Amino acid sequence: MNSVPDIFKAYDIRGLVDSQITPDFSFATGLAFARFVQQEREPATVVVAQDMRPSSPALADAFSAGVTSTGLDVIRIGLASTDMLYFASGKLGLPGAMFTASHNPAAYNGIKLCLSNARPVGQDSGLRTIEGFVRQGSAIEIRSVGVENKRDMLKEYVDHLLNLVNLDSIRPLRIVIDAGNGMAGHTAPAIFSRLNCTVIPMYYELDGSFPNHEANPIDSKNLRDLQQAVKTHKADLGLAFDGDADRCFLVDENGVAINPSDLTSLIAHRELVKSPGSTIIYNLISSRAVLEVIQENGGIALRSRVGHSYIKAMMAKSGAIFGGEHSGHFYFKEFWHADSGALAALHAIAALGESEKSMSEILKPYQRYVCSGEINFTVGEAQSVMARVEEIFSTRTLVEVDHLDGLSVIGESWWFNLRASNTEPLLRLNVEAKTATAMNKLRDELLSLLALG
Repeated sequence: MNSVPDIFKAYDIRGLVDSQITPDFSFATGLAFARFVQQEREPATVVVAQDMRPSSPALADAFSAGVTSTGLDVIRIGLASTDMLYFASGKLGLPGAMFTASHNPAAYNGIKLCLSNARPVGQDSGLRTIEGFVRQGSAIEIRSVGVENKRDMLKEYVDHLLNLVNLDSIRPLRIVIDAGNGMAGHTAPAIFSRLNCTVIPMYYELDGSFPNHEANPIDSKNLRDLQQAVKTHKADLGLAFDGDADRCFLVDENGVAINPSDLTSLIAHRELVKSPGSTIIYNLISSRAVLEVIQENGGIALRSRVGHSYIKAMMAKSGAIFGGEHSGHFYFKEFWHADSGALAALHAIAALGESEKSMSEILKPYQRYVCSGEINFTVGEAQSVMARVEEIFSTRTLVEVDHLDGLSVIGESWWFNLRASNTEPLLRLNVEAKTATAMNKLRDELLSLLALG
């Protein structure tokens, strides 16, 4: 292409519809992905799925045309959550492409790519190469055009999820599910209708304009409707999915948002009961409680950088059975090392349904620290700011410093991490300590230092 927009990110492709991501761009990317697939000696068929955004069908059509023009075949599975695309890639053993901009506003769209068995394609595992092919332009050789077929995989996807978690004997539960007008409105009815649960649906209508709130549950304002509904309906649990439904956030019976690290701890505990001594991965901004829970239950804990491509690669290399990210992504060995918000939700429902305790009571043992939540800054020079912070803190007693991902400084009962965003021009700060007083003091000191940057 003569002009390629700068929309190849660390883990996917994401940009503004019409001005950056267009059918022409999507066609060129389909050509480039087919070339990459052939270079990697992958199967000669690509699975293509799409979310509910108005632009997704045309972009997926163009991508499919690009792939088939090279002689490769395409299987279109239609409307799907991102984890349903990963399921199709794993089940069929094929590379895949998902058209979605996840939690981004309606003006955006994007493409998430994977190799066969849901292996990630990130910046260091093929995305940079694909970008290069798009920029170079890929000639269409004279050859037979590939075939495009359609396949409905929703039931197979649901069957697989329900085979991974035992929900046969759970007590009756009342659950509110906020689909945020995203793809959970398509997948949730098929999944949760098969459980011993009364489901109160919210915003199930597929609408890429997101008329009720952004489909981004990591932002607390987007949980308010769900929190109120849980209290109004006296529900046992609330679930909030992001736009492509690969992330799930929980609200307890009191309408309190659950820290994703608490859910990581809960699932880690459950998985270690089932597979003692196994390896579990957590990313470095997860609560320290996650590490403690893994070790207390006889597991091997591995600490990862932030980002799905790092966790998936580490899972494959280490044989880990589960991985959790503080951003609400949860990865399962039995799901081809890929992330699934629905599968994480099923684990939470199983734990709740097997117990007479409430969700807040079940999670209380994992709530050992106080965290700041992620605080974002725009700074002039991120590296010099981090160097100044490191210089100040590295001289303190009983402090460990590492650079696995940005700057982490770890004390006896506290830690903080400063890292540059992989997707935006921001510096991100996370702080945790044993008490609210200690956390607030450390956070405020860091905020003062960062204000000077």
